[in-house]
Amino acid sequence: MGAVIAIMLGISTLLGALALLGLLWGVKTKQFDDYSKFLDGTKFDSEDALNDAVNLENRKKELMKNKGYRPPD
Repeated sequence: MGAVIAIMLGISTLLGALALLGLLWGVKTKQFDDYSKFLDGTKFDSEDALNDAVNLENRKKELMKNKGYRPPD
């Protein structure tokens, strides 16, 4: 029984170390950097869609202010 737990601990430690190494490799080789993400988002959105999003945000803020809503802690 103790041997099974030791094997499971060893395998899980090895898999965790491999995941950490993969993450560090991705950060080092800049796999997660996307500099054009925000520029592409505005380039392909129409002006009407952006105005609608701003109006929706303003309506949400106004409703929250009127109701006295406070998000839960």
